Amino acid sequence: MKILGGFFKGKNFYMPKGIRPTQDVVRKAIFDILGQDLEGLEFIDLFAGSGSVALEAFSRGAKRVVCVEKDLHYAQVIQENMALLKIPSEVMDPPALVIQGDAFLVLKHLGLQGKKFDIAFLDPPFETEMAKKTLKTLTDHDILRPACFIMAQHSKREILPEKSGRFSIVRQREYGSSIVSVYEGS
Repeated sequence: MKILGGFFKGKNFYMPKGIRPTQDVVRKAIFDILGQDLEGLEFIDLFAGSGSVALEAFSRGAKRVVCVEKDLHYAQVIQENMALLKIPSEVMDPPALVIQGDAFLVLKHLGLQGKKFDIAFLDPPFETEMAKKTLKTLTDHDILRPACFIMAQHSKREILPEKSGRFSIVRQREYGSSIVSVYEGS
């Protein structure tokens, strides 16, 4: 796969077998909604898979990206993708970080540490109906700044609430069998 925009536009990265990758059209739409320039923003990618969305965010100027992936092999592929693009991830307080672990436990831990992000992207496995649970967990652990966005890619079969805590849906778009729901924080 290739990075679609920003500093790394056109650069290839690895896509591990066994995951449902975020399609190019969906990645493009996400950054059309968020804007092409994410300079200075902090981005968290939950259920990161290959890290494609976080890599795209970093390419478009995000100050810091954090990828959370439970599967050890996929987390290693994300590390390889960062190395391939020469994104520092092995230094103290790196601009790109891979956390191998359960997204719900990681969110709790980040909340306890007082970490804050401007944008959260979540794309859990479709048949698990975890998007709703992840949205609630984000609400419960306060890791998002006041003016923030949550981008949730989920199955058409999983209906997300219009409002979750201080977050409200501002846009939804269908892409094949998935929907991207955009929440804005207040």
